[in-house]
Amino acid sequence: MSAPRFLLTNDDGWDAPGLAALKMLAAEFGEVFVLAPLEPHSYAGHRVTTDAPLRLTETATREFALSGTPADCVRVALTEVFREVDWVLAGINRGGNLGADLYTSGTVAAAREAALLGKPSVAISQFLRKGVPLDWARSCELLRPVLRGLLADGCAAKDYWNVNLPHVAEGIEPPVEACEPDDQPLDVRYRWEDGLLHYAGSYPARLRSVGKDVERCFGGSITVSRLRL
Repeated sequence: MSAPRFLLTNDDGWDAPGLAALKMLAAEFGEVFVLAPLEPHSYAGHRVTTDAPLRLTETATREFALSGTPADCVRVALTEVFREVDWVLAGINRGGNLGADLYTSGTVAAAREAALLGKPSVAISQFLRKGVPLDWARSCELLRPVLRGLLADGCAAKDYWNVNLPHVAEGIEPPVEACEPDDQPLDVRYRWEDGLLHYAGSYPARLRSVGKDVERCFGGSITVSRLRL
């Protein structure tokens, strides 16, 4: 059986360290192809470009940067550049994509667009704790067995996976928990300064439901959620 072919993308930009880490990990499982945004598009959601041209730039062998959004990248890759890939992997995002984040995340949108176009996909994010250094090699250690399991399980048509890695110290082996996304809102607050509104919500202060992905990942678990179109 031939090795799977992976399309990798993200919303942090083509030169992000999380994407570099994912490229190294994915290469352990199969062939790697990359088409990622030229610029960061965090919180872009599922925005796509239909009213302006897109510039595609080759950055390395089998790697391209696109002047578009994460969803644009998947569209262009699967219809124009890398039509024969088997899986789409989006990430590793710097920051969690849990619960309500699913609606604003460009990382998750890339996986969703892949599902719309008929490809199994996984969105992968690394939750961050303020003041704690991030080690991408450690992220890959945590992700490796999870990704192996998801590739073995496959993905039903029009489904896609969302994985969030906890920010835990070396030596701690977090449990892997299958759970539903939380439906609680983010901590949405604003402050006025010089007549302008500035977002003042706290990501860690968000509400959380028992047993859902926010609570579990904040508590130190790797969360895996099966999402459906």
